[in-house]
Amino acid sequence: MNRIEELYHEAKADKWFKRFAGFCRIALAASFLPAGMVKIMGERFASGLPSNNPLGHYFDALHLTGYYYTFIGIVQIITAILLLIPRTSLLGALMYFPIIVNICVLTYATRFDGTRIVTMMVLASLFLLIWDYDRLKHILPFKQPETEPPVLKRPLGKRLRILFFGGSFAVIALIIIGTFYLYEIVPGNSEAECRNQCASSKNPAACQVFCDCIYKQGQPLDSCLATFDKAKDVHRTDGK
Repeated sequence: MNRIEELYHEAKADKWFKRFAGFCRIALAASFLPAGMVKIMGERFASGLPSNNPLGHYFDALHLTGYYYTFIGIVQIITAILLLIPRTSLLGALMYFPIIVNICVLTYATRFDGTRIVTMMVLASLFLLIWDYDRLKHILPFKQPETEPPVLKRPLGKRLRILFFGGSFAVIALIIIGTFYLYEIVPGNSEAECRNQCASSKNPAACQVFCDCIYKQGQPLDSCLATFDKAKDVHRTDGK
């Protein structure tokens, strides 16, 4: 048994890690329950998001897909329930992970402000899969040695918790700071949010052009980004 698996079993035996795994299951399930119910009831998800917002375009189209929209809601509810039941939590985590990865890619592609939270949800989902590695490893595409869990003579205890939770806070801080500087311009969740960023922008006039393109003209994000780049070049030339 290598050292990594020894650390894994030490974490599995620690009450703080068990509580954290339980917290992740509850938090992830809580995120899917209301989202699933909205779809089952036939209401548009994120109703406060304008239709001209890049993600708003997506939600409008998804809302019009009929029973496929309802199907997504049912799957989310089932996944949440499976996560909450200890005996089925691994199946719930296996279902949750590809769904939340898809949502995460979508939020980054549309420059949605909720990318930070969704990224943390992906990491929490990944943690749950690692937490059940002892059950999951039997379906992995490589041979697993037949070993018994090691006898823990001197568990790391407090030191292991500090390393894990300290590292987790560092990752969260990195996500928050990294996503803040990830894009030069974002559409925001509303026209007002979009225009608020123009005051601190290096190209305020080009920023206003971008917001007009998104919320006044309803153009796709890629087209508006191209318009933004052109506007920057124009104002840079005028400035000379």
